[in-house]
Amino acid sequence: MKNKTPYKTVLAIAGSDSGGCAGIQADIKSISTNGAFATSVITAITAQNTVGVSHIFPIPAEEVKNQIIAVLSDIDVNVVKIGMLYSSEIIETVTKALNNFNVHTIVLDPVMVATSGDRLIDEKALETLKSMLPKTTLITPNIPEAQILLGVKEIKKEQMPKMAKQLGITYKTSVLLKGGHIENQNTVTDFLYLFDTDKLISIPNTFIHTNNTRGTGCSLSSAIATHIALGCTLENAVLKGVLYVHNAIKSGKDKVLGKGNGPIYHF
Repeated sequence: MKNKTPYKTVLAIAGSDSGGCAGIQADIKSISTNGAFATSVITAITAQNTVGVSHIFPIPAEEVKNQIIAVLSDIDVNVVKIGMLYSSEIIETVTKALNNFNVHTIVLDPVMVATSGDRLIDEKALETLKSMLPKTTLITPNIPEAQILLGVKEIKKEQMPKMAKQLGITYKTSVLLKGGHIENQNTVTDFLYLFDTDKLISIPNTFIHTNNTRGTGCSLSSAIATHIALGCTLENAVLKGVLYVHNAIKSGKDKVLGKGNGPIYHF
């Protein structure tokens, strides 16, 4: 009888994007393309397209819990990736459910604002989210999200290394601070702060001029989670994830979908 090979599996907990560019749809594409099996828990249904988000319907917290129990009671999940949570009740439910299953490896993308500028988390939920961050392995904020988490009005490019470390120390977790929102740059530099070793790494890439960047944060955090599930160190998983998304932006820069910000090319 042949030995059976278990899937390396990632659980994505996030909102659904009806336009297919971001959210759970981008997570599944990214996880699958990078070589793991994607399971999912949907926290909210958004009516959204390439132009913006017109409506958000949060899934009742009890149903979010039921989805998590259904997956984790049956499937050996290697890594959990968390995206849009939206409300305090959902954040508390997810935290408690993951604790019950002793989930230790979590990549969290602190989704607060969509590419279109639409707010994806309510004010009360922000404080609850902050209390969740020390339980994670890695958080992947962009510049606007980092500003909210640190309570600062602006983060300039030269401040990014200091801010990445400050985020890590404040929330007791490793941090990938993404530099894509810095304006007028030829090179995009992300900064990885490894909390356990107090190591700071800069990850530069050539800036790609395109409007097709919808879903980059979801796709990146999912790719990183996938490479951790496949056995990479956190540092190598981040490097591979960043390279994957850079190439996906490059491959999709001239494609057209809808009238607004199109997606990256996951494949």
